[in-house]
Order: sequence, then C-alpha cells, then structure tokens
Amino acid sequence: MKRFLHYLNLAVWLGLAPLAAQAKLKLIATTADFGAIAEAVGGDKVEVTSLARATEDPHFVDAKPSFIVKMNRADVLLEGGAELEIGWLPPLLDGSRNTKLAAGAPAHIMGSQGVRLLEVPSTLDRSKGDIHAAGNPHFMTDPANARIVAVHVAEVLSELDPKSAETYRANLKKFTDALDARMTEWEHLLAPYKGQEVVAYHNSWPYFAERYGLKMDLFLEPKPGIPPTPAHLAEVITRMKASGAHVIIVDPYLNRKTAETVARNTGAAVVDVTQFPGGIKGTEGGYIAMMDHVVNALAKALATKP
Repeated sequence: MKRFLHYLNLAVWLGLAPLAAQAKLKLIATTADFGAIAEAVGGDKVEVTSLARATEDPHFVDAKPSFIVKMNRADVLLEGGAELEIGWLPPLLDGSRNTKLAAGAPAHIMGSQGVRLLEVPSTLDRSKGDIHAAGNPHFMTDPANARIVAVHVAEVLSELDPKSAETYRANLKKFTDALDARMTEWEHLLAPYKGQEVVAYHNSWPYFAERYGLKMDLFLEPKPGIPPTPAHLAEVITRMKASGAHVIIVDPYLNRKTAETVARNTGAAVVDVTQFPGGIKGTEGGYIAMMDHVVNALAKALATKP
C-alpha cells in the first residue's frame, strides 16, 4: 500500500508539474510594439497578447468582445498612456471588470511614464485636427524611448513576480545591450542625411526625426487625421519641388496610392514604414528587427537621388 501511495503521489506530482511550470503572467499589450517589448523582457515567464493588429491604425482599433474576455483573465496591461488608445481602450477596461488592470493599479503599465513627450499643445483646439492633450503618442519611433519602456516593464514584472525577477533583469539586459548596439549603427547610417526633409503621410514620426536629425514637418494630411485634399497635395508637391525632398514615408494602414500620386509628380520614392513589428514584410522579428528594417530602408532611399 505504501508503495502504491508513493507511486500515486509521484504520478500526481508529475501530472501537475507541467501545469506549474507553464503558469505565466498573462500580459495584454495594446499594440504590437509594446507586445514585442513585453515578450523580450518577459521571455518564457509571460504570455503576451497584443490587441491591435500590426497593420491596423492604432487610433481606431475594433474593440472586439473577445478582447474583454482576454482582459478579464489578464494579470498585466501595458498601454501607451498618451491617449493613443483613448478611443477604444476605456470601454474594454470597463467591460473586463478586472480590478488588477484598473487605472493606477500596479499591474497597469503606462508606457509613456518617464518619456519626454513632444508636441504637447498649450490649448486643445480640435480645428487643428486629431491632436492629443498629453502630446504626440507615437513615442516608440525613437528607440531610446523603447529602452525606457523596457526598463519600466522589467520593474513591474519583477514586483508582480519576484521569484522571476532575476530572469526579467537578465532579459532586460540582453534586450537593452542589443538595442544600444543597433542604435549606434542606426546613428551612423542616418548621420549623412541630417537636416534632409522627409515627407510623411501622418505625423507619426516626430520622435524618430528628432533622434536622427531629420526634417519632418510636411505631411500628406492637411491636419492630423484629416484625409488629403487635392488642394493640399498640390501644395505639398510644390513645396517638395522647391526643397528637393525626395522621400515619402507611409504606414501600412494609410493610403499608399495617394503617396504614389505625389511621388509621380515629384520624382520621390515611397518608403513603406511601420511602428509595429510585423506591420510590413521584414519586420516580424521584434522591435529591434522592425527599427533595423525602417532605418535601412530610409537610409537607402535618402541616398538615392531622384
């Protein structure tokens, strides 16, 4: 009987051990860039779900009922915190009834914490288009800000799961070491083009422009979130011809044909860029792979005169 109980206990333990080993913090990231950072830092200790698709406009995400279920079961929420998701995240939070993810809770991570936000308006004027009271929310286009977010994520995960803190710190170091090395290379690649003008469809890249010394104040949209008009595009074409700007960047959820029309009239090149890993081909490998693709594609286009 003792031997039977011994083997029974062993069988039970062996059956439960995989379940214990698989117990992970369930982390919800609003967008794929934050999801990639969470995966890099959390490693096999975290199960990450990104709500917005990498090819989807992060301002206008379809808040599916399934998202509420996922958030109800989640342990951690990572969002931008600069109003990027303000149009669709609050209803999901309310519907999830998950107090762990409530605003101000330890498990609710604001990615913008510690980030110097650009373009903070002195007054809110909706006639100027889709502007955000907290500042421009696309801060992850500067890899230095991705580093800040990674450090913050590691700190929160370590507090929530102290037994795995050493793993989170090791993962953080691995990520930041790789990021720092690539940042040096990206600076070198784009250094010859400092001061050059790059035309963007939407004002999503001011942090990137500031980081690498590019001029990026001409947009295909007349105002943020307002569709291009023929009159405005004619003005853009005139300004591009006068300044010699010959690169237009377009995110995957915007109308590339509009950019192609402007390019045909200016001799410019259209460069596909993305803020989110997996948004365009060649960026599926995580945040660093995404930025590497964007920097190289942009450097190549800037080096090629029309």
